[in-house]
Amino acid sequence: MKKSLFVLFFVMTLFVYTQAKAVFVEGLEDMPLPDGVAQIENGSLSFGNEEIRLFETYFSSEKKSFKEIKKFYEDTLPQMGWVRKKRTEQTILFERDGETLEISEESKKPLILRLVVKSKAQ
Repeated sequence: MKKSLFVLFFVMTLFVYTQAKAVFVEGLEDMPLPDGVAQIENGSLSFGNEEIRLFETYFSSEKKSFKEIKKFYEDTLPQMGWVRKKRTEQTILFERDGETLEISEESKKPLILRLVVKSKAQ
């Protein structure tokens, strides 16, 4: 019993620690940012109503490659209900609940990424 409680305490502590460190995209509360990636200030556009949504933002990184960013999102987003639909050298595309999420490489040095979430009906 003590061992089970210790394991439970350890797992809960690890969960709280990782949640406290997680950084999310401003404007998308369930979209994490990988370590070493920053959202570009004043680089976001958001529009939505009951029928459609459009959200666009940009990120930059001096430390990460687009290959690393793709791996991060391919590992992370399915846990949030997103299904990968397409992958190319410069783009990954996911779908969830009538929306698409596209992450594309706009520039290599420095790495600039564009993230767009929009309703499929658009």
